[in-house]
Amino acid sequence: MNKYWLYVVLAALFEVYWVAGLKHSEGITEWGLTIIAIVATFILLPVTAKHLPIGTVYAVFAGLGTAGTVIVEITVYGEPFHLLKVILIGTLLIGVIGLKQVSSEPSKSKGVT
Repeated sequence: MNKYWLYVVLAALFEVYWVAGLKHSEGITEWGLTIIAIVATFILLPVTAKHLPIGTVYAVFAGLGTAGTVIVEITVYGEPFHLLKVILIGTLLIGVIGLKQVSSEPSKSKGVT
């Protein structure tokens, strides 16, 4: 795994934080951290898009963000647990991992902008 895939995972983690923050932030500090997480996400994703296939990057980012948000809502904020929801999130993660495995890294070609 190269550093750009790590950036995608990091961006997804920031997304989980800011999505929860939009719903649960109450004070100025929480809102400030939520805004920082939003900015971090939108800095990391364009960097990865220059080095990895954008369709796969977005699918992995969205899948990890969705799964992470559901897990945080259940474990931290007391969202009701539904077995079907967890099975579907697992299916989503299997698809995300599959996309990552079958995507090829673009080659670095000289002279192409």
